[in-house]
Amino acid sequence: MDLTYRLAALISRAYAFFGGHKSIRIGTHKVPKGGAILAINHTSYVDFLYVGVEVKRTDKRIIRFMAKIELRENPIIRFIMWGCKVIPVDRSLGHDAYLAAVERLRDGELVGVYAEATVSRSFEIKALKTGAARMSLESGAPIIPAIVWGSQRIATKGQPKALGRTRTPVVLAVGPAIRPEGDMESLTLRLHDEMTTLLHQAQEAYGSHPADEFWVPARMGGGAPTLEEADALDLAEEDEKDRIRADLRNKKRH
Repeated sequence: MDLTYRLAALISRAYAFFGGHKSIRIGTHKVPKGGAILAINHTSYVDFLYVGVEVKRTDKRIIRFMAKIELRENPIIRFIMWGCKVIPVDRSLGHDAYLAAVERLRDGELVGVYAEATVSRSFEIKALKTGAARMSLESGAPIIPAIVWGSQRIATKGQPKALGRTRTPVVLAVGPAIRPEGDMESLTLRLHDEMTTLLHQAQEAYGSHPADEFWVPARMGGGAPTLEEADALDLAEEDEKDRIRADLRNKKRH
């Protein structure tokens, strides 16, 4: 099944070449041997491509990403998920995915997680879920913070996709390993601090951030919503989804 992963990585590299996307890795930290959790920021729908390809190229490792099970509705994505041994996350059976991830970590594999759970509309680091810390403490595997910056210009929530030859640079920053120490809350807070610091380093290395551009954070004079505004948008979106689900349930009853 690793053949599918290698094929997906080859296609991803070909797409980056076609689009003129220059990937720039900053920092000298390497992913340690043995099981580890890659905690990745989530600003776009293609973050995982750049992390997966770069880690495979530089560290010769394959990442087992965790992804929501709804993606299986697309037959092509379903095949890729199966072939790449993606760990499917069913929100109604979330503990099953958690146990599967811990088992992979104990087997010495890399598990990729979006610690924020959803795309950050503000392009800042949102409040993190505790899953990465819980898995780390239970398995004994370290957490590796990873930041992708620039991919939000290619495909992100609420904005047109720019999938042509855009020559968009993408920065990947990998931080030092965080040992599984303390309790779940303190480890999550430490991860948030490390990811925030790494994000700022990636932004500094990226170069120009034109004012008012949608992909630039409000903190840097950009057109993205603030973290608080983005949280409000996320909450309104979830409320709307809950309303639609409730309407569907009511229709089935009648």
